[in-house]
Amino acid sequence: QLQLVQSGGGLVQPGGSLRLSCAASGATLDNYAIGWFRQAPGKEREGVSCISSRDNITYYTDSVKGRFTVSRDNAKNTVYLQMNSLKPEDTAVYYCAAGTLCVLWRNVYSYWGQGTQVTVSS
Repeated sequence: QLQLVQSGGGLVQPGGSLRLSCAASGATLDNYAIGWFRQAPGKEREGVSCISSRDNITYYTDSVKGRFTVSRDNAKNTVYLQMNSLKPEDTAVYYCAAGTLCVLWRNVYSYWGQGTQVTVSS
């Protein structure tokens, strides 16, 4: 059974950077597409980015293009979300998820991390 454990959230000032990690156990992550989602208070969970299995094609929602980068380290069985030039509107709980397709639609993802809080504030 695949399990995902997240780390790396926290408080950062506007313009700062954070790197989120999504480490897997129980299965090899490169067999899965990995999506990153976020949910701000009172809002729906939205897709942020994803990376496909095998060929590592990436996709980003428009609001994070040019600022966020998703990547894999297969040796560590871990996927990362590097977040630069952070804005207050990026504040949310961030989730990683494993599934079959790199799309920003939560229903295709079967396995979810526990979530990690990212707060962007001065």
